[in-house]
Amino acid sequence: MIGTPFEPGKSGNPNGRPKIPAEVRELARSLTVEAIETHAEIMRDKAAPPAARGASANAILDRAWGKPTQPIDGDGEGGAIRSLVEIRFVKPGEE
Repeated sequence: MIGTPFEPGKSGNPNGRPKIPAEVRELARSLTVEAIETHAEIMRDKAAPPAARGASANAILDRAWGKPTQPIDGDGEGGAIRSLVEIRFVKPGEE
């Protein structure tokens, strides 16, 4: 079925995101300084492609300051998010 990868009302990932094994997480964390240094080298390398330099600069900034907030609005211009809530009262058996 195109456009519907799983049955409506059922999660496509009922168990959630898989956990990262502790040893993998610790190894990755142990390489943090080296990874940042590598990004710094790429960022400063005038011969590196501009896209690579920019990506490395963004990676450093994201880790140092967090990713920039993404504003959410209703019209792309800062307008309100509109919603409609309908409440109906029905007697049992009249559903």
